Amino acid sequence: MTKPIVGLQMYTLRDMTEKDFIGTLRKVADLGYKAVEFAGYFGTPAKELRALLDELGLKAPSAHIGLSFEEPDKISANLAKEIAYAKELGMEYIITPWAPLPEQPTMEDVKKLASILESAGRQVVEAGLKYGYHNHEFEFKLVEGKPVMDHLLELVPAEYLVAEFDLGWVHMGGQVPVDYVNRYAGRVPLAHFKDFGEGTRDTEVGTGVVDLKSVLGVAEQAGIRYFIVEQEEFSNSSLESAKLCLDFFKENGVL
Repeated sequence: MTKPIVGLQMYTLRDMTEKDFIGTLRKVADLGYKAVEFAGYFGTPAKELRALLDELGLKAPSAHIGLSFEEPDKISANLAKEIAYAKELGMEYIITPWAPLPEQPTMEDVKKLASILESAGRQVVEAGLKYGYHNHEFEFKLVEGKPVMDHLLELVPAEYLVAEFDLGWVHMGGQVPVDYVNRYAGRVPLAHFKDFGEGTRDTEVGTGVVDLKSVLGVAEQAGIRYFIVEQEEFSNSSLESAKLCLDFFKENGVL
């Protein structure tokens, strides 16, 4: 068991990356993050980006790559391009960040989504990478008495689908984050640390209502390799929030 590495989902700094992707990565390294999870590369050639990551001492284990759900016949071809880039970058995981489901999903809807995810997972695994799914709160709606997320993880073999649990959204879905980490121990190599304040407004990690500390205590045993910070709303600046989130891990002995 090794201590998890703390990384930042670059979507957190989207207001900065849109203007200066390379410069923003340098600032992330300066803050003390040891890894990044991408949400777009802003036209940067993989070879160039890999050289920069090596220079900055940043790992890039994963990226959020959406599937072409609205154009099913293009999913495989589009995914193949993403796989090629990810391999050149030295990435390990391709994560689908979201999937469409009806407001009131049925078992048929769940099975259809599971089939798409398994197909994508096979393609990614056959290329030598690993494939995962990142949840929001709607995957915890009950279908035949069980959360959609559990159905997906049962229907798709573990070799083709790992879970990148977003702990904040697990909480917002009415579940207990540490319970899900324990339930799927060994299948959760990455976890999103997201916290929520009032209502559905997210806040800096460790300052909201989500019980994230309990996950720290079981993370190594459960096989979590990366803690990925993600925040979408900010009181001051996105960079200041990213710094404050890192303080949570320092205060709790992770860093």
